[in-house]
This record gives sequence, C-alpha cells and structure tokens, in this order.
Amino acid sequence: MFGYVTINEAELKIKDFRLYRSFYCGVCRSLRRYGIKGRLMLNYDLTFLAVLLTALYEDADTTVRFRCPLHPMRKSEAIKNAYCDYAADMTVLLAYYQCLDHWRDERQPLYRAEAALLKPSIKRLAEQYPRQAEAVARYVASLHLAEAEHDLSLDELCGLTGAMLAEICVLREDVYSANLRSLGFYLGKFIYLMDAVEDLERDGKKGCFNPLLAQGCPSELAARCEDMLTALMAECARAFERLPVLLYSDILRNILYSGVWSKYELLLARRQKNAETQKEKENGNGSL
Repeated sequence: MFGYVTINEAELKIKDFRLYRSFYCGVCRSLRRYGIKGRLMLNYDLTFLAVLLTALYEDADTTVRFRCPLHPMRKSEAIKNAYCDYAADMTVLLAYYQCLDHWRDERQPLYRAEAALLKPSIKRLAEQYPRQAEAVARYVASLHLAEAEHDLSLDELCGLTGAMLAEICVLREDVYSANLRSLGFYLGKFIYLMDAVEDLERDGKKGCFNPLLAQGCPSELAARCEDMLTALMAECARAFERLPVLLYSDILRNILYSGVWSKYELLLARRQKNAETQKEKENGNGSL
C-alpha cells in the first residue's frame, strides 16, 4: 500500500536532494538492527516521517560517512538520530502486520515466513510503542474484516488507514500531537485511496476487493477520485503548515505538494498511452 510519499526529484534543489538521501540512508542504516530482512523493508513513506520529526523537534543529529554495499565506489552520507531510529522501528512494525495480512489473504508461505522472522522484534516494539502497536494491529484487523464483509463506505475505509497513520506520526504526546495526528490522518486516507486508484484495473481483472469497483462509470470515477485526492492533500498540507517547521521545509513541501502526486501522474500517463494504443489497434482493424 505504501510508496506514495516521496520527493519530486526534478523539482528539488541538488543540496536538498542530497539531504533527503542522507535521511533515506539514515533510516536504512538504522534498519541494520533488524538484519538484512529489516533493510529490505525500507520505504520512502517513513523517510518522510524521519525528515518531518527531525525538522519539527530540531534535536542534534550526526552525519556519518560510509560506503554503501550498493554503491561501493563512492562514499555516502547518512543522518543518525532518534527520529531515523523511530522511522525504522515503525517500518518494521508495519511490515510485520502487513505480512500477516497478506498471509491471511493469499496464503502464500513467503509472507508467513517473513512474519515469523520479524516476530521476535515485535514484542519489544509493542512494549516500547504500545499506542502505535495497538493502532497498527487494530487497523489490520478492522481493514481485513471490512473488506471481507464489504460493510464500510469508501470514506470509512480510507479513514481506517488514516487513523492508523495518525498514531504513527505522533512520536510523543505534546503540543504538536494534534497537528501531527491531523497530518497523518489525511495522509493515510490519501494513501489508501491512491492505492485503490492504482490497483483498480488489476483488481477488476483478478476479482479482488477494491471499493472503487462499485463507484460508477470509469470516466466519472477518475474525476471524482482526483477531486477527493486533492481535498485530502489540502487538509494534510494545512495541518503541516500549522506546525512550526523551519528546517528542511523545502524538502517537506516538495513531498506534500508535488512528490505525492508522482505515481498518480505516471498512472495517468500510462493509462492514456494504453488508450491511444488500443484506439490505434481498433482503427487498424477497421481499415482492413
């Protein structure tokens, strides 16, 4: 489901791109605590959270230089701080419950094996972050039940992801909690809807659950979805702008105002190209 909260690299200054990469590498290096399996779970969504929390709390951090096994010919830089560690912990927590959910849905042994590998770490994470762990467990159970029984509206389904991500975005209860929860809530709703839009054609062909399949004709649906996505990100951005963020604000705004739309724009371009190809085939067959 995740993978939408990333940068628009073309619109980012080189120095900001390097800073963003250092956070990405920082979360990756923090995931080393969980072995190779942990680093394979690295994603952009939680990197955004590491940048956001670092910018908000402005605590001291350290930049380390190292050689990455994937890029051994050059030295890389990574941010090392408590917020990269938190983002790594939340990455593992989410990955564990997602593996369980995939195993329950698809019964593929790989997902069960991955969950088993992560399970020893989950007890510690649940003790360290009880509120977040409960939110993720409740989310997976509620979403599975709702999708199995088809008993929730699209907005309610989006809200399940929103409620979960709202708790993930709040590291500690303080003066920033309300706005962080609001940001996470609308961002989570956006992610669920975006995922449904991206998977619509595939789910229709495979007969998988997708709340958009019962929402009307495709041409009208596309416009409605874009309006809903825009409204959700507008609320997310409002919550962000209420936070006193000065550090890395160009990176964070690049993500929230542009980067989150990158996959959507690629999706529209791909669908347009497919439609044109199909039209050319039909015209070609008609001319014979």
